[in-house]
Amino acid sequence: MVATPIGNMADISLRALHVLSLADTVACEDTRHTASLLQTYGLHKPLLALHEHNEAEAAQTVVTRLREGQRVAYVSDAGTPGVSDPGARLAAVVTAAALRCVPVPGASSITALLSVAGEAGWDGIFVFAGFLSPKAAERQRQVLQIGTEAKGCVLLEAPHRIEALARDLAVLGARRLTIGRELTKQFEEVAQIEASSFPAWLAGESHRTRGEFVLLVHPKVAETVKEGDINASALRTLALLLDELPLKTAVRVCAEITGEPRNALYEAALALRKQGDPDKA
Repeated sequence: MVATPIGNMADISLRALHVLSLADTVACEDTRHTASLLQTYGLHKPLLALHEHNEAEAAQTVVTRLREGQRVAYVSDAGTPGVSDPGARLAAVVTAAALRCVPVPGASSITALLSVAGEAGWDGIFVFAGFLSPKAAERQRQVLQIGTEAKGCVLLEAPHRIEALARDLAVLGARRLTIGRELTKQFEEVAQIEASSFPAWLAGESHRTRGEFVLLVHPKVAETVKEGDINASALRTLALLLDELPLKTAVRVCAEITGEPRNALYEAALALRKQGDPDKA
């Protein structure tokens, strides 16, 4: 499974070139595209079409050739096979046939975007959602679900659907987005904006709706709950418990009784103690 460039042709690995040069057959998503790719590197190989419409049948052809002792390399049109691209079923069929499936890593728009999306508190934990549903109602439901996700979320989108996705993501308001458009290509663009600004950002330049997109919806920022955000009943309960129990115990019991966030109750308890006896603050 050989990763190929996502744009810049210099992003092919030495190992990928070596593997492709040794292959007896190169299975590929698009034979015309792959023939041009190989020609760029001075390679000419027999090609076997293996794409989403014939993957099951073509995978069996690959298995047959492997059993005959052939070396078969698989490439998708760009990037790493099997990641929102054909190839996953091929890998499953080859593995089920007790044959070896070897990854040859390389370019990936996902990791390329994550490498430049750094911000304070970003720990690299993310959910990969890939392409959301083409159906508006289902896509909007998925976006709302992403809005509740504490982790970052990586999305992919094609140019003809990016405006619809931008409108849907705008409901996430101030949630940060890192946008990667045409990564590694001549007109590469990376921007970090609030989700609500995405439609306006797209409309800001006529060329922005062209090209492939990868997006990071940044992790949800934890909201700081202040004492005033705790309801009055919970504060009265906390005050009564503080009269009878140690601070940490009072906070724990109050959280169990009221359902209020423990961190917020702890801050409120400190404030109540300070009001009652400044020496305990």
